[in-house]
Amino acid sequence: MQPALVLGTTRATVKHPSLVGQRLLVVQPIGVDRQSDGEPLIVIDHFGASPGDSVILTSDSEHTRSLVGDRRTPVRWSTVGVIDR
Repeated sequence: MQPALVLGTTRATVKHPSLVGQRLLVVQPIGVDRQSDGEPLIVIDHFGASPGDSVILTSDSEHTRSLVGDRRTPVRWSTVGVIDR
């Protein structure tokens, strides 16, 4: 699990078939001190997170594959929750 800050959304005109209809976010992973922890990531989101929201990410491939319904998806990261303020 990795906390992250939502920077915004993104779109792709050409993408893997498993990503058609998926909501994509650009997020900045953060540490417990709320400082950047690596490069920004593109993740799939099923919670409706908005720019400025804090979210929890997972790189668990089983969770992500179940979200998109395709065992061959190239997606690694997905949201598993929005952090309350």
